Amino acid sequence: MARTTDHRFVLVTRRTRLEELVARFNTRSQAQFYVEHLGADFADYEQEHEIYLGAVQSTREILSGHGRLHALDRSYLPNYVFAPDDYVAAIGQDGLVANTMKYIGHRPLVGINPDPARWDGVLVPTQVGDLEHLLGPWLSGSAPTRSITFARAVLNTGESLLAVNDLFIGARTHISARYQISFGTKSESQSSSGIIVSTGLGSTGWLKSIRHGAAVISGQPDRPGPIPWDAKQLVFSVREPFPSRSTQAGIVSGEASAKRPLVITSAMAENGVIFSDGMESDFLAFNSGVTATIAPLPGAGQLVFKVAGKKKAAA
Repeated sequence: MARTTDHRFVLVTRRTRLEELVARFNTRSQAQFYVEHLGADFADYEQEHEIYLGAVQSTREILSGHGRLHALDRSYLPNYVFAPDDYVAAIGQDGLVANTMKYIGHRPLVGINPDPARWDGVLVPTQVGDLEHLLGPWLSGSAPTRSITFARAVLNTGESLLAVNDLFIGARTHISARYQISFGTKSESQSSSGIIVSTGLGSTGWLKSIRHGAAVISGQPDRPGPIPWDAKQLVFSVREPFPSRSTQAGIVSGEASAKRPLVITSAMAENGVIFSDGMESDFLAFNSGVTATIAPLPGAGQLVFKVAGKKKAAA
């Protein structure tokens, strides 16, 4: 297909479950033996794989007809340098879209659902069949978007980390995290399983599970539901705070803002970390003396929504 423009597209993909199994067991037949030996349905893995590859191929053909295309596996996101004029799309589940968004700056991101019958993620509103109709508005900058607030942790070492869904602050392993926490006019030493700081987008994920678990244990109704994606505050929750002679548990939850950030100073000699959106391999070291100031970053992300109109079939 002849190109109609000279735009540059970056399509972010991820390995399927089948590809991950083959990487683990070396061959497809060995992966099949392992799955079926445990009584699972290997055909489901194969079906998911074929549908995903088909959707990726169709997407590549559509985008290649309108400019240069570069396919990028999600594992390369932390080190990839996006050009200022790149048009970025991610094809997969919500997690892939969230992982991609924090690395591309303020440029709009198209989230593509490769298998609507299997996945119904809110961050993948576009189907492959929508792409041709979406391209004009997307390239002209007139496509409808939703603004998303990020969380940002800034260290006194000069390093920083963004999160689309949530930040985790704590120990790398399953040992207690030790730190000094300050919020507003209050400050105390704590020992806990770590701190979760959620954005509005992430309030339906990790934060929701923490709130629900606390409600069940206490016998109280769940706290308020999700907050807006573009909310100008973050919600933090301390996991399993342990009060003792040297640690307190008075600051266990709250809403951090630009004027009232959450400040945490590590008291861990080693293995302290801060990571975001479940990507444990992309972390900041958070050991003794390091201070993290955490606040929202409104409008940091822009998710493109499909334009109303007649769909065109996928290639």
